[in-house]
Amino acid sequence: MNYSYYPGCSLSDTALDYDRSVRAVCARLGLGLVDIPDWNCCGASSAHMTSHEIGMRLPLRNLLLAAELGHDVLVPCAACFQRLKAAERSLRADPGYWDVPADLPEFRIVHISSLLSEPQHLASLGEQVRLPLEGLSLACYYGCLSLRHPKITGARNYEQPRALEEIIGALGANAVSWSHRTECCSGSLTMARPDIAEALVGDIVAAARRAGAQALVTDCPMCQANVESRQRHSATQPGLPVFFATELIVAALDGSYPASQGRLHLVSAQVLSNVVKRAAEQREEAA
Repeated sequence: MNYSYYPGCSLSDTALDYDRSVRAVCARLGLGLVDIPDWNCCGASSAHMTSHEIGMRLPLRNLLLAAELGHDVLVPCAACFQRLKAAERSLRADPGYWDVPADLPEFRIVHISSLLSEPQHLASLGEQVRLPLEGLSLACYYGCLSLRHPKITGARNYEQPRALEEIIGALGANAVSWSHRTECCSGSLTMARPDIAEALVGDIVAAARRAGAQALVTDCPMCQANVESRQRHSATQPGLPVFFATELIVAALDGSYPASQGRLHLVSAQVLSNVVKRAAEQREEAA
């Protein structure tokens, strides 16, 4: 099956490693990604706060380009997903206002976690795991934008989502029960009001730590960057790294976690390196 692929700005720059892991995982699942030609920024999160018209026109152009490819649209970035879904909702409601064909082909806009948590893909991931991530306790962090508002995203279980838990469960890791999985990290305020960002991120990290998490796992590049960069940590209280779900999948399927990947994190990713190393040693002893 092929998908029209919209990486968005983050995955083309600051979260380039996220893009690579998404492509690697999709290849392992036999999912073809067709890049949307000449895509543009979706406007998140500044455009729609400045002008509704601009905030709609930017993602609408991407949807029209995707429609020409004839596939459902796969979006890894939660912010991009939310903006494309908002544009689609407006487009379907009033195509005349946006001056687009009324017979625009039907297509779905799919977030990466929704796709990977489908039963057939979970089963395939489980079969391909070389080194289970046993002993790794993770706090699954969704943030705001891939789930809310449900009238836009279509999310049914937006208060108690399970997609990330199901994905890491297929890898052998443990998902802790915790309180802040859908709380906002203040991604859009991280530059303008770092004091607010640090306070909200501090609450999130503290909640994950109380639940016994060794790290967080997310599917949003803005959340990943914000939570890693805005949390406070010290020698007596180390920070918690924030992994992309697809990053963990690649580690489990390949049976390795390169040091070059770990160095991309702002908080030490040694906990994952240790889990992979221990799993490899156990496999060698069993052999």
